[in-house]
Amino acid sequence: MIRLAPAVAIVFLTAPVLFGLVGVVLPAFGWLPVLGGDSLSLEPWRQLAAQPGIGMSVVVSLLAGLATTAIALTVVMLFLAGAGNGRVYQWVRRAVSPLLSMPHAAAAFGIAFLIAPSGLIARFLSPWATGWERPADLLIVHDTLGLSMMLGLVVKEIPFLLLMSLAALPQIDPARRVAVARSLGYRPVTAWLKAVAPSLYPLIRLPVYAVIAFSSSVVDVSLILGPTNPPTLAVSIIRWFHDPMLEMRFLASAGAVLQLGVTGLAMGLWWLAERLVGYCVRCWIERGARVFCDSLLRFLGITLICLAVILAAAGVVALVINSFAGFWRFPDALPQAFSLRQWNRAGPGVFQALGVTFTVGFLATAISVVLVMASLENEVRRARPSGQAAMRILYLPLIVPQIAFLFGIVTGAEAIGFRPGLALVVAGHVIFVLPYVYLSLSESYRQLDPRWVMVARTLGAGPNGAFWRVRLPMLLAPCLTAVAIGLAVSVGQYLPTQLMGAGRVPTVTTEAVALAAGGSRRIIGVWALVQALVPAVGFALALMLPRLFYRNRRDLRDAAL
Repeated sequence: MIRLAPAVAIVFLTAPVLFGLVGVVLPAFGWLPVLGGDSLSLEPWRQLAAQPGIGMSVVVSLLAGLATTAIALTVVMLFLAGAGNGRVYQWVRRAVSPLLSMPHAAAAFGIAFLIAPSGLIARFLSPWATGWERPADLLIVHDTLGLSMMLGLVVKEIPFLLLMSLAALPQIDPARRVAVARSLGYRPVTAWLKAVAPSLYPLIRLPVYAVIAFSSSVVDVSLILGPTNPPTLAVSIIRWFHDPMLEMRFLASAGAVLQLGVTGLAMGLWWLAERLVGYCVRCWIERGARVFCDSLLRFLGITLICLAVILAAAGVVALVINSFAGFWRFPDALPQAFSLRQWNRAGPGVFQALGVTFTVGFLATAISVVLVMASLENEVRRARPSGQAAMRILYLPLIVPQIAFLFGIVTGAEAIGFRPGLALVVAGHVIFVLPYVYLSLSESYRQLDPRWVMVARTLGAGPNGAFWRVRLPMLLAPCLTAVAIGLAVSVGQYLPTQLMGAGRVPTVTTEAVALAAGGSRRIIGVWALVQALVPAVGFALALMLPRLFYRNRRDLRDAAL
């Protein structure tokens, strides 16, 4: 049966994307018989072109994809070049997983509570530094250019790109490369940028393109921090999709195809930038300069990444304070009193949403882990490692904008009589959970010494017995980490839950984002904090359970720490 696992995984990753794209392209050109569209037409595109502010929406979406990726990648590269292996490097490495596990919506709410005119930063600086006795009339959150949205995305994408880079670095032996460059007289940062960075970037190209796709089409962060008049293109599409007039589905489909084009344009521009930067880097390397602003670049890399970590951590503090705040006038730095009133008020809804969240998360993660482990076991038994084609398929749902194919899946499912609900939401989550589970588990699975299984086989165990009694117990810690990552990814899914559940599958993420339009900041703090804590609980269990199970197996326990 495990021979079928890779094929099933490929179907899970490719079929929904292709089916969804077909389901969105046809209505974009007027063909959707269930709504009376029985002939091809350009009318949806005429309506789209006539929408107020559509040009600005496209520009902001395009800039968000390119600027967010460029800034996050630059910060990661400068940090890796300048941090060496010191205490700052180790501290940031330990902080990466908690930051990565925090859902985008929770991080966005935390940043909004920090940078708003009445946020924590303004309160701590007022009135002694700013002179403000009341919140300033400044458009910081929801600014027209989407700068606050880009800030929130940068803070979240830096940990992702850093983790992908750390996973790829062992493949190119950076220490030896830097040592050789240093022996030729290059300074440390210059040596890393010239000897390591050109070989590292091709290994993280697919994650970089995934960041472009996500940032250019993000919905939840845009609803919390992004512009409102006009909103980003993805937010406009969601509003057209949920319009009571079903004829707006044609307009939404055209918008989804346009979003696909905007993301494709962003990737195309990035591809051109790769060629230009590659040429400039080759010329720079050939000139042989041994020093290139080493001290400045090292300072920028360490400072910027530490600032991102501190900003994310401060956002969590802001969520905690707001969720327990009582009466709190501006410019007081802290509330005059703390209260549990908001938690009592939100409690019943939170528990209901948590139940749905855990149900969807565990089902999606369980399906993903089973498929991934079966695929990896098949790969190991047949001694056929997956190639680049498999990695491209793995990243397909992450590179294609969610809004483009999820909308098509919903439209197609409704056309064949399959109503949105819990089952469709779980299937939608699997599309995005499975790639992350595979990325987190594959290296540990492949690096396990095969001699352990060989010993078990020589003692009479069959292939399945060796898996259950040797391989799985030894891989318990990586498997639990993969489960925690899968749960964190599932918890953070807003768009698949909202579209494929038709708003009838309430999770902590959908409920928190729904409050962004005008809910109480204290209630938002409760929901966003719960959303941030759910993945943290998963990672805490992933760390503690191996110690419990391995309490009588010292070597396995030490390896799990």
